[in-house]
Amino acid sequence: MDTIAAIATPSGRGGVGIIRISGSAAHDLAQELTGISTPFAARYAQLVSFFDADGRVLDSGLLLYFSAPHSYTGEDVVELQAHGSQVLLQALLDRVLDLGAKLAEPGEFTRRAVDNGKLHLEQAEAVAACIDAATLRAARQAQLHLQGEFGRQISALMDVLTGLVAHIEACLDFPEEEVPPLLFDQLRSRLDDELIKPIDTALRSADFGERLFEGASVAIIGAPNVGKSTLLNRLSGRERAIVSPLPGTTRDVLEVDFEVSGIPVRLLDTAGVRESDDVVEQEGVRRAQAAAQTADLTIFIADVADVSTWQAADADICVMNKCDLLAADGSGGVQPIPDCFLRISADSGAGVDDLLARMAALLGEIPAGEEGLLVTSKRHRQQLLSTKEHLLRGRTMLGDAEKLDLAALEWRQAWSSLGEILGIGDVEHILDRIFSEFCIGK
Repeated sequence: MDTIAAIATPSGRGGVGIIRISGSAAHDLAQELTGISTPFAARYAQLVSFFDADGRVLDSGLLLYFSAPHSYTGEDVVELQAHGSQVLLQALLDRVLDLGAKLAEPGEFTRRAVDNGKLHLEQAEAVAACIDAATLRAARQAQLHLQGEFGRQISALMDVLTGLVAHIEACLDFPEEEVPPLLFDQLRSRLDDELIKPIDTALRSADFGERLFEGASVAIIGAPNVGKSTLLNRLSGRERAIVSPLPGTTRDVLEVDFEVSGIPVRLLDTAGVRESDDVVEQEGVRRAQAAAQTADLTIFIADVADVSTWQAADADICVMNKCDLLAADGSGGVQPIPDCFLRISADSGAGVDDLLARMAALLGEIPAGEEGLLVTSKRHRQQLLSTKEHLLRGRTMLGDAEKLDLAALEWRQAWSSLGEILGIGDVEHILDRIFSEFCIGK
């Protein structure tokens, strides 16, 4: 395979920038780049100078050499730690390419790690998840997957399934022997307890697990001047939206990112919905309605002192704002507040914790102490669903001697569906799709 190279650190100014080189020529190329003729010691940081083709110093920094197979990719790997100037890093990369390396494709380093048996496919996906994690809770889940916890669970399921298929195959190999019904009862019991139940448990975590990485959008809707922008500022913890006593201040959809129980949330502050002759405000209302239709969650907010704003829209959460103005008896002073409303004060923060708890519940939160290992990928969810479908089809055929071969086929297909999670079998098309979404230097 070609020796590949790429800048592994993000674009922009920084203290350190890293160039990664992987392949059989990595060591020799690094010797030519540094002018050092003696072999590099593996796993030893060495201060060196990097030279251009004319022998002038391009930069100085650390060089680390990892010999195959004890490296990230399983090949000889050299990492050059230079100063974090994009100009210097690009000049250094160009020099490495001139010496014979090829510019790496997106995800090519990690793909080589998979090809060389250093990582399973689901661990490679966890590498991208670690990079993309927007919250600490998401990052911790990604680390569990990267450490192989999810892969070990899948491997255990595959081992159980192998044993069940072996029992059916034994029955097929000795057709003249009558198979006792008790054996089929035992197979069904093991199937339910050791395969179906664990798969169902994993699938129940998928909604929340996927949301940890994909995030959710939450639109705040309601009439003008009910406190939508004040609530956005309160939830995001910063003065992002302009707050004014004049109605119609917000004319467009304003977006702010924050998190709810570890879920990345994009909060949308929308224009107040009302009839208006102002063309700009009309467009703002149209955009507000569009945002509400596409959001994962909608929060309708009303003003406790203005009954005309109480006509709750078709929203997931209804909030009665400005409840710090309530009368001593807890009423609105006009008429009783409907039970469907959460009472808050966006200005003082009262009741906002209850609102956050309701949002978390509707977004599928699993309590932090109970979450365990989650299914965090749509691909993994689909493979588990496919596995379960094949398992259940095979289950219905147990006990019918003429269908045992079909039961075995269904369960072998279930095994293959699990194997695709780990990258076992013909998964070239999956590899191409997954690694096309990686960073070039990873």
